[in-house]
Amino acid sequence: MMKRLGVLVLLAIPFLLLRSEEPVPQGFAHWPAASLSRLAQSLHADAAADPRHLAVSNIKDFPNENFILAHREADGQPEVHETQVDVILVRSGSATLLVGGTLANGETVLPHERRNGTINGGVRQKLETGDVVRIPAGMPHQFFLDGAREITYLVVKVKGY
Repeated sequence: MMKRLGVLVLLAIPFLLLRSEEPVPQGFAHWPAASLSRLAQSLHADAAADPRHLAVSNIKDFPNENFILAHREADGQPEVHETQVDVILVRSGSATLLVGGTLANGETVLPHERRNGTINGGVRQKLETGDVVRIPAGMPHQFFLDGAREITYLVVKVKGY
């Protein structure tokens, strides 16, 4: 009897270790590092073919925030997002970010979005792999490679409207 009970316990252990997979909670998202690296590689090829040497992939647009992966191989244009905060995580490369000041002669390219022109004033902040910055809504900003070959970064746009 004990021998049978022992065999049953041994047979039951694998079933006890198995867990049913719960569905992922609504709104939860996970992007493994390997998948972001593969996406960054494809952006590298796209940026080489783009006249502005910029490639962007919209990873996921949620009601309150938008996740974007960007890769640039040239200086960016000045921009202001009037209703969105940008949270930027540098994944690779480096650049200098000009932030603050005022945007002169910018063009409205989308609702609440101005680009081009020039930034008067502002401060320069060197960005390197692993750095995180937050750019408030309404603050002009522009990337400069300043001798670096490229920069790849994740942007979380926090929507304020």
